[in-house]
Amino acid sequence: MTGNNGGPWGGGGQGGDDRGSPDKGPKKPNNSGSQVPPEIDEMLRKGREQLQVLMGGRGGGQNRGGGDQGDGPKLGRGAFFAAGFLAVAYWLFASFYQVQNYEKSVELFLGKYYQTGEEGLNFAPLPVVTAEILPVDREQTEDIGVGQVLGDAGLMLTRDENIIDIDFQVVWNVTDPRLYLFNLRDPRKTIRVVAESAMREIIAQSELAPILNKDRGAIKAKLEELIQDTLDSYDSGVNIVRVNFEKADPPEQVIDAFRAVQAAEQEGDRLLKQSDAYANRVLAQARGESAQVLEEAEGYRARVVNEATGEASRFSAVLEEYSKAPEVTRKRLYLETMEEVLGGLDKVIIDENVGGSGVIPYLPLNQLTKESK
Repeated sequence: MTGNNGGPWGGGGQGGDDRGSPDKGPKKPNNSGSQVPPEIDEMLRKGREQLQVLMGGRGGGQNRGGGDQGDGPKLGRGAFFAAGFLAVAYWLFASFYQVQNYEKSVELFLGKYYQTGEEGLNFAPLPVVTAEILPVDREQTEDIGVGQVLGDAGLMLTRDENIIDIDFQVVWNVTDPRLYLFNLRDPRKTIRVVAESAMREIIAQSELAPILNKDRGAIKAKLEELIQDTLDSYDSGVNIVRVNFEKADPPEQVIDAFRAVQAAEQEGDRLLKQSDAYANRVLAQARGESAQVLEEAEGYRARVVNEATGEASRFSAVLEEYSKAPEVTRKRLYLETMEEVLGGLDKVIIDENVGGSGVIPYLPLNQLTKESK
């Protein structure tokens, strides 16, 4: 009985049956205990030889005696130079970086600020110098209260103890990348918190009605100033471009009732303005009539005074003439008086001395004079 040394065929492949493979000798076992087909083994051998040639070693995977080389492929001097060249090229490629016209970079030397990179190609030798690129001219936005169904960021309390739902947007950009990176741990969150706090402060000092009607422009300007002052106190390197006031309404739960109250207030204002207009019209008319009566009284007073003054002057003139010629003046006054008394009467003057008694008693002289007129 033969031993079982060297595989199933015994003796490491010497003697015994030659079944199983057309190649010389038995198949070589792999590490997992399964046999490698000769085609794959040949392909691996040729690959090792080609790699050895490329790396600067000698070709041929076998020695003259037909046995395999025991030391494997060797790396030559050219391979080391190629590897070094590739390493330097990769280092240079990784160290150069491009900054666009709307960006700035901050270079850090061992984690500490070194300098600020400008537009164009910049060099930061890795790994001792690293670069952070920031978009400084691009406008970024933070929406507060917008689209928050369950959140209460937009609900704020006014001075007259009313709740208002405000949606607004803060538009900002970076002015100093160094301060932006080193002084703010979470810039976007900081801007949101500062903006919301500033708005709550302003709303707490205002009443509900002006906010909904006419004070939005003033609130917007004051909000921009307050946010900027707060961020500047942090040395944040952030500039507030503008604030967009999106919405200012009562809470959704009471908005219908609030609109009804607003409609009633507007109707009251309309009626009040209408009554003021009527009062102003009546008052103006009364003032006009009063001024007219006053002017008429002043005119009457002036006319009476002037007439009295004229009569007094006339009497003084007559008295002066009477003192000079009493008889003539007396007769003239008599004639003037008789003319004034008898001037408006219908009268017929008959001279008794002309033609005797002369006139028929029943002749209607008054009627004859009226018909002649």
